[in-house]
Amino acid sequence: MDSEFMQTMAAGLADCGLQVVRFEFPYMIKRRDTGTRRPPDRGPILHQTWLEVIESLEIDNLIIGGKSMGGRIASLVADEAGIDGLICFGYPFHPSGKPDKLRVEHLEAIETPTLIVQGDRDALGNKADVAGYNLSSNIQLHWLPDGDHSFKPRKISGRSQADNWNDVIQTAAEFAKNVPTKKG
Repeated sequence: MDSEFMQTMAAGLADCGLQVVRFEFPYMIKRRDTGTRRPPDRGPILHQTWLEVIESLEIDNLIIGGKSMGGRIASLVADEAGIDGLICFGYPFHPSGKPDKLRVEHLEAIETPTLIVQGDRDALGNKADVAGYNLSSNIQLHWLPDGDHSFKPRKISGRSQADNWNDVIQTAAEFAKNVPTKKG
């Protein structure tokens, strides 16, 4: 939770009137406790952690999400958990340098209303690459001008990372406010 991006997103979304809950995966907690860098937990642990967090919340109109891997795992549990919406910041459509090893099969049929916010030159899925993927009609894509995987544009673009981060906050807040609730 030390990520400047996640801190900025949480504060910005809260300022837009959304309730924000954050958590850490087990490997992140161990990293914090030991001070040593650790690889992410295996998929089943990440998946189960997400489900436990969702189960612990009693929130109407629950929208989950995350940055990069966190968003990917959220997308894998979204339909199963029956949440109302999903927001992925910088979705890793493929591993770095491996554009042929796609991580999109479940996104072809996802039923949960989904927003993916992506830098248009993200090395893990740029605008040109993603245009060729067969994604569910329940997915909205929002492209950040000249953004990389961290949404940082090049100086020549005339935009700043703060510009793109503000765009992310406004786009995510608007999406969240318009997702219909499944409860009630």
